[in-house]
Amino acid sequence: MNRKQFLWLLLAVALLGGASLAMFWKDLTAYRSSEAKIGARLMPELKISDIAKVRLQDANSETTLVQKDKFWRVEQRGGYPADFAEISGFILKLLDVKVLQSEPVGASLHGRLNLLAPGKGTGKDGKEGVGTLVELSDASGKVLASLVLGKVSLKKDPLNPLPNAKDGVPAGRHVLPPGRTDIVVVVSDPLEKADTAPGAWVARDFFKADRIRSLQLSGEGVSGWKIGRDEEWGQWKFTGGGGMLNPSAAVSVTNALGSLAFSDVVTDDKLGNDKVAILTAETFDNLTYVIRLSPQADGEYIVRFKVSGAPPKTRKSEPKEKPEDKERLDKEYAESLQRLEARVMLEQARSQWAYRLPAKTVSQLLLKREQMAVPGR
Repeated sequence: MNRKQFLWLLLAVALLGGASLAMFWKDLTAYRSSEAKIGARLMPELKISDIAKVRLQDANSETTLVQKDKFWRVEQRGGYPADFAEISGFILKLLDVKVLQSEPVGASLHGRLNLLAPGKGTGKDGKEGVGTLVELSDASGKVLASLVLGKVSLKKDPLNPLPNAKDGVPAGRHVLPPGRTDIVVVVSDPLEKADTAPGAWVARDFFKADRIRSLQLSGEGVSGWKIGRDEEWGQWKFTGGGGMLNPSAAVSVTNALGSLAFSDVVTDDKLGNDKVAILTAETFDNLTYVIRLSPQADGEYIVRFKVSGAPPKTRKSEPKEKPEDKERLDKEYAESLQRLEARVMLEQARSQWAYRLPAKTVSQLLLKREQMAVPGR
């Protein structure tokens, strides 16, 4: 190689190096302007105290969670109270996720990552490639951030023995960041709580009829019965005679009544008005629960309830009670009374709605009289 050839080679290397450096600075500038820096939070400027409304929507459903009167509520469930722990946990996680990866991805490829906004799907049903829109707003209704959650990112874990982990475990999620259509990021959490079903967000507090003194089943087409006991730990009996009660059946039905759980809240007043079975429970706390249960075509039940009465303000002293025991027991009763009164207030507030319960939850409450009696007695 002569001197002239060597100089041309040096010039070519310099030109290539300059082009590479220019491309590097171009990519770095684009990266810095993307506000999606690796290791940084996805939405660093957003504060949880600014958020008063969360809207989630996908191709099938939509949920709007609104902070009203210092409580979070579900708009699609008639303003029913929402689960504060679930909402706050989701928002905190959303604001805390870190960017693991950031890549330029054109809008034409968003469908492959399920990052199309609702209403912009492809395919015959218009749902293919649609992601979950998450919209965060302040108290005035101003949208603070709007992003689309796409496919969950899986991470291989050869030590995980579970069958559903063979393809990997959820470790992150593809996201179309707020205000961007040219880049896609992968964040550090799968954000699986981003559920668009309204029923997934309602508070699960339900009435709890306990310390039952008497329980009666009546209604159209129901094999009615009434049972009772004189003391809280006394033996259950049929009220008014008519056979010998099976103690285990009585315990089963009363335990079931104290542990009911609903699957969703109902806002349609026309549901659950025909063929109603009625359970009336009177408790040792002077409370009366009237529960109306209506079967539905899908096998579930629509349940409505009312609570009336008030617990005694003072405790009834036991015979030959010592003064030191009386003071302790009175204090314990006062504390339990406060909790009970708070629970009753909450139950009375919840009684304005109707609820959907699975048949397996209700079936134990609707035992026929012959199922409640000792066989052959």
